[in-house]
Amino acid sequence: MRAPSGEATHCHRSGQRLTTSVIIPTFNESKNIGWVLRRLPPVDEILVVDRCSPDRTGEIAKALHNRVRVINEPRRGKGTALRTGFDAAACDVVVMVDADGSMDPAEMPLYVDGIAQGYDFVKGSRFMAGGGSDDITPTRALGNHVLTRTTNLLFMSRFTDLCYGFMAFRRSALPDLRLSSTGFEIETEIVVNAVMANLRILEVPTHERQRRFGESNLRAIRDGQRVLSTILRERFGTWNHDELTLVKGRSSAATATNPHDIEDEEVIDLRADSLLSTAHEPSAP
Repeated sequence: MRAPSGEATHCHRSGQRLTTSVIIPTFNESKNIGWVLRRLPPVDEILVVDRCSPDRTGEIAKALHNRVRVINEPRRGKGTALRTGFDAAACDVVVMVDADGSMDPAEMPLYVDGIAQGYDFVKGSRFMAGGGSDDITPTRALGNHVLTRTTNLLFMSRFTDLCYGFMAFRRSALPDLRLSSTGFEIETEIVVNAVMANLRILEVPTHERQRRFGESNLRAIRDGQRVLSTILRERFGTWNHDELTLVKGRSSAATATNPHDIEDEEVIDLRADSLLSTAHEPSAP
């Protein structure tokens, strides 16, 4: 995909090196975006998708890093911002990072290395060996545990964490993810659709920090319901999280294929920690 007219892109392939786009959704993160940009390893493209922040987050980001391209997205929702960024990304690998400082961009090479080794999708886990969180509350931890167990049961997977958005994937896999979510539930939609598409998946340990400044827009009960709705919709059909009723729609397509052959599962060591992978051999980078 080419950059829009008048915008420079640095995503030209250099030998066999995979180029990397970073997507950072923002709204009023002017006090945090500088720390995030300073912690980034060398990357080829940085897309800050900003909801026209009154605190000038986009302008500040562009002034702080010469590879930042700001995309103004007036529509609400983290999912909306991420999908806008994904569509605009021009590099081989797409990495999504929050702008509040809770995710450490210095961990990004672990994700990109997983893609370079042949995986299609790499996701962070706070609950595997080497991971952790300084921010998660007991309520959120319980909800995440229940939703992770539900996903593993319904999709025959073995994830250790579900509701965390530090992820990377091959840009070529974007059509397989069939994304439509507008809110925080997009993280779950990415995970379960990667399973349904039989992508090669890797979990890596990550450490969640506390937000540096400001208040989170995450609401545990509301967003938990949206996550559950997404899980049920993608597995069985169309689920209305407001009415809590199941409307049959895509169940035949969702159940026609066994998404994970877990009998053949193998464990891989990338950073002195055992990392979960799916069964099939990695494709060539």
